[in-house]
Amino acid sequence: MRRLWLALGWAIVAAIVYGSVMHSPPSLGFPQSDKLEHLGGYGLAMFWFCQLYRARGARVGYALGFIALGVALEFVQRWLGYRSFEIADMVADAAGVALGWALALAFPAALPRTR
Repeated sequence: MRRLWLALGWAIVAAIVYGSVMHSPPSLGFPQSDKLEHLGGYGLAMFWFCQLYRARGARVGYALGFIALGVALEFVQRWLGYRSFEIADMVADAAGVALGWALALAFPAALPRTR
């Protein structure tokens, strides 16, 4: 069962990467709605992996990794030319990571134990 949970977690990460490089990403339809999408996507990823890895060191590693992913993807967007580079997106990504971790602390057993 743990392999399934891990696969779903990495599918979330893959969806974030794909959504960050696709030509016309979906939109919630109001100005700056992409910030909410960044917050939600990175929040979900962090929450998910916090459910799988309860050790503080692992969570710190995932948090730093997801924040680095958000920064790197903004630079990739600039390089692609059809997406825009925004520091505000990086901030929304980092806020999502913090929110996901906080929610994992509030709801520590949202996924069934796999070990």
